[in-house]
Amino acid sequence: MMLVTTSLPVAITTEDQLDDALTTPSPALVEFMRRLDGDFAILGIAGKMGATLGGAAVRAIRQAGVKKTVYGVARFSDPASRERIAGLGIEAIAADLLDPSAVAALPRVANVVFMAGRKFGTEEGAALTWAINTLVPAHVAAHFASSRIVAFSTGCVYPLVAATSSGCAEDQPPAPVGEYAQSCLGRERIFEHFSRVRGTPVCLIRLNYAIDLRYGVLHDIARRIWAQAPVDLTVPCFNAIWQGDAAHHALLAFEHCASPPAIINVTGLERIGVRQVARELARHMSKLVAFTGDDGPVAYLSDAARAARLFGPPRVPLACMIRWTAEWVMSGGRSLELPTHFEINTGRF
Repeated sequence: MMLVTTSLPVAITTEDQLDDALTTPSPALVEFMRRLDGDFAILGIAGKMGATLGGAAVRAIRQAGVKKTVYGVARFSDPASRERIAGLGIEAIAADLLDPSAVAALPRVANVVFMAGRKFGTEEGAALTWAINTLVPAHVAAHFASSRIVAFSTGCVYPLVAATSSGCAEDQPPAPVGEYAQSCLGRERIFEHFSRVRGTPVCLIRLNYAIDLRYGVLHDIARRIWAQAPVDLTVPCFNAIWQGDAAHHALLAFEHCASPPAIINVTGLERIGVRQVARELARHMSKLVAFTGDDGPVAYLSDAARAARLFGPPRVPLACMIRWTAEWVMSGGRSLELPTHFEINTGRF
């Protein structure tokens, strides 16, 4: 990976610093905004990554000196969430994407980022997960048939592979495990159907795992170490990418939308061992680390070589993410209390 850029801080101690680091656009993204036509709509912007992607888009547009409107769509059941999105310079629109009439009322724009989805709670409410992950894409694909659509998916649509593997490339046939992953493949198939039938250019982003100091796999492991709880080895390795880099890749993906849909894995280039990263976090935190279980034989792993060729390697290296995460947890930095459950290999969430 590349060394951290000079625009990123050596240390992150406040949420303002964190959000600034997450939304700092690269020169490539600024130039991209100069040549891409049209406004943006980010659907599902109130999720974990929405503010990062929306903030990066707005900052890149401003630095490019061009005029584009960025709309952010969500239910906004929490008024503070809407205020935060509006404060980024995004025009917030409250809408229930499960309601086709609400989707039909949205402004038709040239560029749509689809981020809506449901994962946790699938075991108890599989029907709702399927509705959100397949019906909502159908409403969106119908309304935005003439737009470019970058739709977030997950590396969980791939099969579990040997922990020694280099990961699944985009030509690997899907083999989702469990209803959540199956519904995510359903989401992809809905966008693929509309893309083939109506010619809508689409790019599917298979992401795993985004790192924000307030949540993510590194956050989960660091909190267990800080609490002197053992780290689970059921899934012995994973891929990860700084959330700002994931947003950067997803925005640049608009130039790669196609019919039928293009597919791009978005993650880091390393296969990260749970044992190794836990020991490195523990070293930074001056803690002992304990483990539970044995190294499992399989994991979700993705090959991000294509993304690296298209967009360049991620800007923030793993060593930097480890250091930032350790310092964040030690200093009592806020947690979103949204565990990734990366150690689950049964597909049951």
